[in-house]
Amino acid sequence: MKALLVVDIQNDFCPGGALAVPNGDEIVPVLNKLISHFDIIIQTQDWHPAGHLSFASSHPGKQPYDTIEMNYGTQVLWPEHCVQGTKGAEFHPDLNSDKAQVIIRKGFRKEIDSYSTFYENDQKTTTGLTGYLRQRDITDIYAVGLATDFCIKWSVLDGIDEGFTMHIVKDAVRGIDLNGSLDAAWAEMEEKGAIFTTSHQIID
Repeated sequence: MKALLVVDIQNDFCPGGALAVPNGDEIVPVLNKLISHFDIIIQTQDWHPAGHLSFASSHPGKQPYDTIEMNYGTQVLWPEHCVQGTKGAEFHPDLNSDKAQVIIRKGFRKEIDSYSTFYENDQKTTTGLTGYLRQRDITDIYAVGLATDFCIKWSVLDGIDEGFTMHIVKDAVRGIDLNGSLDAAWAEMEEKGAIFTTSHQIID
């Protein structure tokens, strides 16, 4: 069985948001078409407490996009974004969320960031997504959303490691691109065995 994984289509990741992905809102109409085409829809939601340790504001003297070393490795420091209960953390108002059967919230532990929809950044703490997918006999996952070079990339790589066939819908994602991270992400996903497709190929 197949499922559509809709990653972090939240106000703070769209134009005007605190951590806007360039043209991030352009994909919403494409996503809505795909959502109507799939029976199983999973959405993810970045869900940070105030003062999250991935925020630059939590580290005096640090600026957004600086890096620090955490006990789980190098961490990019971000502008404050997707804080629990704020408008920025809400899903984009034009996204059809009615068909989502489950919402996976990530990044809610103050001391650890979470890009992947399968694991937090320590690569040990699970989100519970793998168990849900296996219970529903899902084998193929189609990843769409934001951002290609962070949450999408890590979700695709981890999904492959978890034994799922991971498809990435190229016209239904957008990236941030920090210092070439977008090209690197596409190369990593391809090398790992991700399958690239488009919304037209799926719907037609």
